[in-house]
Amino acid sequence: MASFQKYTTKDGVRWMYKYYSTIDPVTGKKKQSTKRGFKTKKEAQLDAATVEIELTNGTFVKEKNTTFAEFAPRWLSLYSKTQNVKDSTVASRQVSINRMLKSFKYIMLKDITREMYQDYLLTLKKDGYSKETIISTHATAKMLFKKAKQMEIIKINPTVDAIVPAFNQTIDELENETELPKYFEKDELISFLEIAEKHGMDKDYVVFLTLAYTGMRVGELCALKWKDINFEEKSISITKTYWNKTNNTRNYTLNTPKTKSSKRLILVDDELINELKKYKTLQKEIMMRYRNSYHDQDFVFPKLTQFHGYPEKPKVIENRLKRLLRLSGLNMNLTPHSFRHTHTSLLAEAGAELLQIMERLGQKDEKITRNVYMHVTKKLKKDTVDKFRKLMNGI
Repeated sequence: MASFQKYTTKDGVRWMYKYYSTIDPVTGKKKQSTKRGFKTKKEAQLDAATVEIELTNGTFVKEKNTTFAEFAPRWLSLYSKTQNVKDSTVASRQVSINRMLKSFKYIMLKDITREMYQDYLLTLKKDGYSKETIISTHATAKMLFKKAKQMEIIKINPTVDAIVPAFNQTIDELENETELPKYFEKDELISFLEIAEKHGMDKDYVVFLTLAYTGMRVGELCALKWKDINFEEKSISITKTYWNKTNNTRNYTLNTPKTKSSKRLILVDDELINELKKYKTLQKEIMMRYRNSYHDQDFVFPKLTQFHGYPEKPKVIENRLKRLLRLSGLNMNLTPHSFRHTHTSLLAEAGAELLQIMERLGQKDEKITRNVYMHVTKKLKKDTVDKFRKLMNGI
């Protein structure tokens, strides 16, 4: 049976009770435990009755005095070692944890209530965080607290039934919303590639030609190896992507593709194949020149001026793109990812079906790709109507 007594704190009178819970493995006797902080004796008695029932049914969990800051790194370590996740995913979870530490760092996990956690999600929105950021944070929290419950550190998972705040757009936002991303029009791409061929640095031309003619992601391009290219079949196999957490050229990682559908075979034309062959000859000359220090791991687009042979970093490709955009007088907001949208628009204009385009890009479903496709095909349909009108007016 539990025994009750009151005590005084700076916040006033509180109640506590003592009870016998788990068996001490050394003495074989039941250990006495204490629960404090009840405002009334009635609250303490009700809680004690619940504990008594749980002890009788064998469902009792003695929550541990573990703070969020103590448990979070333990969970992340378990998560990274027991789940089949990429380094980039672990890094993303760490960012979410860092965000939660600002609010929960020194709070005991057992003291984080459902109301407290729901208020936290609402506060994130109030503080200006995006819906995507809040969803990502919530996903991390759900996994973390679920594991804490499995390990019997807490009895109640505060994230259960928590709701991510709604984000309602204003009328102005809806009216000014642009779903279409920035991409090259056909004549712009031709002009850009001409500039890249004439004024590009070492491998610039073939890099941007590959992005434009395949629609592959820049991380996939950086991870590409010569064994992935079949010159006879005129195809490129996408089986991996580049990741570099520290931005240190030597400390790169090759991960599996973004999704299952990202693993794919891309058929290419003679123009790209011929450019790749010419470029491979140039690369072999550099390999021979620096053969004693060359990082020979078969990469198609490695560094050629320093750290010879190490895969090029996406950031470098982005910087080189900015340089060429400036020379071309084109939109400076274009990025390496814009070539994927460009590829979509050109395929749509050529008459490819949406499903075929998504398979080529390694997508199961993508709203932006769908929007680009619909935009281009709608324009083509309008052009068809205009041609018909002109034909009829000429009769």
